[in-house]
Formats: sequence, C-alpha cells, structure tokens
Amino acid sequence: MIQTVKLAKLRLSPINVRTADPAALALEPLAADIAARGVLQNLLVTPASKPRGTFEVFDGGRRLRALQLLAQAGTIDAADYEVPVLVLKDDEAALSETSLAANFHQLRLNPAEECKAFQHFLGADGDIDAVAKRFGQTRRFIEGRLRLAALAVPIFDALAAGEITLDVAKAYATTDSQARQLSVWEAYQHSNPVADTIRRVIAQNSMDANSPIARLVGEDAYVAAGGAVDRDLFSDNADKWTNPEIAEGLADALLRAEADRLAAELGLGWVRPIRTAYAISHAHNLYHVSLEQPALDEATSDRLAQLRTREAELNSAIQHNGFGDAQIEVFIKELNQVSDDIDAIENRAPVLPEGLRPHVGAFLTLTPQGEMQLDPRYYSEMPITRVSDQDAEPPIADGADEAADAGNPERGSDGAASDREHIVDGFRIGDVETDDAGAGSKPISARLADELAMQRRDVLGASILDHPELALDYLLFAMIDPTYVAGHRDTGTTIRAPFPTDPIVGDVPASPARDMLATARATLNAGWADHETLFDRFMAFRALDDGDKTAWMTWIVAVTLETRPVHLRDTASLHDSLAGIMGIDVAAMWRPTAANFFDRISKSTMVGILNDVGGPAVAQRHATLKKPEMATASEKLFSGRTIVEPEVKAAALAWLPEPMRFATIDLSSMAEADDGAATDGEAGETDSLDPDDAADDDYNDVDDDDTLMASRFDEIADQLVD
Repeated sequence: MIQTVKLAKLRLSPINVRTADPAALALEPLAADIAARGVLQNLLVTPASKPRGTFEVFDGGRRLRALQLLAQAGTIDAADYEVPVLVLKDDEAALSETSLAANFHQLRLNPAEECKAFQHFLGADGDIDAVAKRFGQTRRFIEGRLRLAALAVPIFDALAAGEITLDVAKAYATTDSQARQLSVWEAYQHSNPVADTIRRVIAQNSMDANSPIARLVGEDAYVAAGGAVDRDLFSDNADKWTNPEIAEGLADALLRAEADRLAAELGLGWVRPIRTAYAISHAHNLYHVSLEQPALDEATSDRLAQLRTREAELNSAIQHNGFGDAQIEVFIKELNQVSDDIDAIENRAPVLPEGLRPHVGAFLTLTPQGEMQLDPRYYSEMPITRVSDQDAEPPIADGADEAADAGNPERGSDGAASDREHIVDGFRIGDVETDDAGAGSKPISARLADELAMQRRDVLGASILDHPELALDYLLFAMIDPTYVAGHRDTGTTIRAPFPTDPIVGDVPASPARDMLATARATLNAGWADHETLFDRFMAFRALDDGDKTAWMTWIVAVTLETRPVHLRDTASLHDSLAGIMGIDVAAMWRPTAANFFDRISKSTMVGILNDVGGPAVAQRHATLKKPEMATASEKLFSGRTIVEPEVKAAALAWLPEPMRFATIDLSSMAEADDGAATDGEAGETDSLDPDDAADDDYNDVDDDDTLMASRFDEIADQLVD
C-alpha cells in the first residue's frame, strides 16, 4: 500500500543498485521536474534499524537525491515534504533483487516519442521556456527535440522505427528545410551513412557561422541583407548560413573598401583583398619584392647584445639543478619575454623606399578570427631587383634632360624611362633580359602568360579530339615512358601509370607468374627508349607496329596492378572481375612451397590445412613430423608429387590460401547488362569489344596469339576514328 513519509526521514540504502557518480545522474533536470509536478512515482523503502521511524530507500535513489537537492536550495522543506513510498520488508538479498528488477525493466521513451511529447506540450501553451522549465531542460534542448519532430516524414518514421540512430536524425535536422532533408535521404538511405557524412552533405552550399567571412560580416548585417540561418540545435557554434553568396558579397564590399583606404593611405600601387589568411597562394603570378631591414642604431645593438647575454644566463640557470620549481618557472617566464624581445629586433620590418611605393602592392587578408589584416610582404607585376652603385643611372643635370632623351633609346618622348626598365631608389624596375622585346615594348605579366598558356592548352586538347589514333599513341606513351625510362616524368599530361607501392619491401619468392612478367619485359621492342629527347622517343614509339604497341600496352597494365586498394585490406573487387573474365586458374600458376608459405606459418595452422584437404588421416600422418619435415612433406603433397587418394590429390592441387583467391564473379549478369547496352546502341558496330567474347576459347588464348591482339588493337583504333 502506498503511503507518504517525510523527506527528512528518508536516507539512501547501501543496497540500492544505482551506484553512478551523482554528477552523472542529471539531478538538476529531475529536481526541476519534481518542483513543477511533484514526485510522480513512489519510492521503494524498507524500515531502518535506527533511528526509529526512518526508512532506507533501496529503489528511487535518484529521486531522493533530487528531492534533497531541492531541500538544500530551500525550494521545499524536508521536515514537511511528503514523499510517496511503498514499504517492503525482507532480507537484503531479496530487496536488492527487487531494486534490480525495478530498474532493469524500465523502458525509456525513444527519441521520436520524446519529440512528439514536447510538440504536444508546446501546442498546449506555446511557451518553449515554460516547457523547458517544467522538464528541467534548456531552451536549446527543447528546440532540438521540436526540430526532430519536424523532420521530413520518412526520416522521422525511420527514427521512430529504430532504423536510424538519434545522431543520424540530428544530422538531418541541422537544416529545417524538409526538401533538403529528403534529397539527402533519398540519396543515402540505403548506404547506412554515419552522422558526419549526412551533416557534411547537408552543409554543402552553406557557410559555417564561425567562418572568417561570417565573423567579418556579422549575423545582423547578413540577416538584414536577406540571408537565412539554419540553426544547429544539437551542437554549439555549428549554425549554417544558407545564403553564402550574400555573406560573400558583403565581405567583398568590406574588404574592397578597406583595401582602397590602405592603398591611398600608404601610397601603394595596389592593395588586393582576399578572403583567406594566406597571401602566398594568390601571389604565384607576381614577383616578391625583397627589401632590406633597417640598420640597427647603436642603442638597439647594445640592447640586443644584453638580451642575448641574459638569454644565455637564463638557459644555464634553468638547466642547473640548484633551483626549486617555483624559481625555475620565474626563469622560464623571463626567458620567454627575452626571446620575444630578441625576435622583435631581429625580425624588424623591412623598409619600403618611398619611390617604390607606386610600383608595388600588398594583399589585404582575412584572418581566421574574421579580422582584416595587411600582409607585410610586397609584390610587383614586374621584376624589382636591387642594383649596385656602379649599375645605377647617374643623375641627370638640370637642363640636360632633352639631350639625355635624344641619346637614350630607353627613354620615351616625355622624358620618362622606358617601361621595360628604370631605376628608382636603388632598385631596377622591369626586365632588362628581354632581348626579343622591341624598344619601348612592355613585357606581359606572369599571370597573363599563364592564362595564355592555358588557352593554348585548350586549343591543343580540342584538336586532339579529331585525331584518335594520335591520342591513343599519346595515351600509351604517357603511361609507359615515365615508368620504363627511369628519370623521365614530364610528358605534358596528368596521365600516369607508375609502378604500385607494394605493402612489403624486399625480395619476394620466385613464382611462374613473376617469371612470365620478367620474360614479357625482356621481349618488348624497346628500341624507341634509346633516344635522348622526349620528342624523339615519342616519334619512335609511334613508328612501332600494332603488335609491338599491343605488347607494351598489356605489359604496362600488367605491371601497374595494385596489390590491394590503399584504403582497404581486401583485394580490389575489379581484379576479381578481370580474373573471372579471363578464367584464371591461380592454382595452375602458383603452388605453396616450404619457402613461400609452409615455413612461414605455425605447425598448428599447417595441421589445420592438411585436415581441410585430406581429413584427419592426412593431418595425423604429418602431425608427428617436426615442422621443417612437415613443411617439406606438405610442399610435395600440394604440388601433386605425393602418392595419395585421387580425391585428396585433387583437393591439394586446387587448394589456395585465402589471400591468393579471387572472388567468384557472376559473368552471366555482366553479359546480360552488356547485351542491354548493345541493344540500346549500335550493337553491330561493337562486336569486337563485346565482353561476351570473354567466354570464347580464342579470347582466353590471347596471351599466345599476338596476331589476334594486334587485330583487336586495329579494331579499337578504327572504331575511334569512325
């Protein structure tokens, strides 16, 4: 029977099964809820031995602690507050079992049920803060559950059914756009993505509210300009701005205005605003202006010497064992300050001569904190170099300008130095090495030169579209030349076929397959590779007949196969498909020997393999041997040189360790898919490339039939030309 007991007469029982640290019990939210609604579920208690009239709580300890928290805060009076309890009397074992049962069978609301409940409560009075207070939660927590309740229907249903986790649901809810949620859901619902993946996809085409641009612009200005904010209610500082173009436009205006102000104030030729803190990536088409630091005056030189002396004294004192920790900390603090002072002197800003200012510029950068900062380095669109005194132009006397102009072809009609080069404040501005530029011509900037080179590249690419035979030769040459001719890499294309990086380094035991690869390389027609220049090698390669080109093509493909993909431990699945198409019998080309396998596994593993192949009789027959003898005997058995039952011999000759096996591929489904593609297109024109031919005997004998491979190469080229 439920009764009430004063809070002051209750204490926690030592047999209560909940022993978590109070900090992990989330007592504050529970206390707030009890303050709003009272104790909704009775506590289980048993009479205490003393003092008389008191009770020990063996189930409901968290509620008891929350009540005590309210009493400490003065919200309730422990002497008067009535707590509903159920009094049970039994031995400690039985009471502990009851406590366990009461906790074990509790079932929390799932997140979807919580969301619907909060949505219902909010619908009653519309006051989020009131709901948060009643449940002892923050406003952000309630808003987060309401955002989940507003998920697109298929996503919310998946959460309710337990098909996606709460973290994944929260990732979808980082945007309140159901259309965006559904587009990502439809693309990823069958691939079981993690929450971070969903969050990244949804965040595409949006801007982090903590990004440098957002910090510079400020949310108020962004919203005032029509920008929208997607609140991430499940993590701090993760809101997204869904109209990044608005923020970028505002940031560009701020940066441009500040850049113009600095250029005018400092007298620079230009100041370019950039939305990053790293100017160096924007300066690759410019010339860095190398300037000298100002000379040290006598006082600063003396100060630097004193600082270095003190630095040495402090380093010596810190390394000495005669000082306590407190004194060492004082020394370290002073040493840091001394080091900063030395750096400030040694890294003093270089001096930009006044005459150079109109000829140079700088970048206005945006720091990660969203602050505009002028980069201290100066750049120019033309080379600027320091000249020695004897190289500098002598000053021109007053009244002698016209004579100087007449006798100096490098000066223009207005008396100014030529655009190609002139000297200002001891610096030569311009490129005097440009012999092919006519008098008075101005060299183009590095950026313009790069742009023109890119356009020339595009012209070349567009022209190659009409020359498939040349493209095929170039493709093969670009793959083969850098790999076969060591040291040559620049073929003018990103196409590469480098040797793979194997997972182990060193000698690998010989095998028939490795011998075949070596033989194939030795028989290649490699005369073209003897030419010195890249062009000569390419033209010689083009002159090879189709049979030789085919041999080179198959060799480069064969020697560039990876052992396994970089990000996986299993073999490449496409390798399995290739093996299935060619009908490879690995066991016919590789057998386990003592050197390549049996000596390198444990005796127990060897016994297990023998048992798999020949059963207990074969395993027991070998188990009594020492490991070296067992390895030798196993090599003979698995090479077919041991007299055993026919079925054991067949099993031994077919056995392969797992890493040597290719997965079985259903070639019939591949053929059906290709038949469908041929039906949609012009099947009659692609018979020579039909994968169905993989089942033909002639196709499987390609390695032994150079003529057939050469004809196939011809057919590929003809189809490209057509």
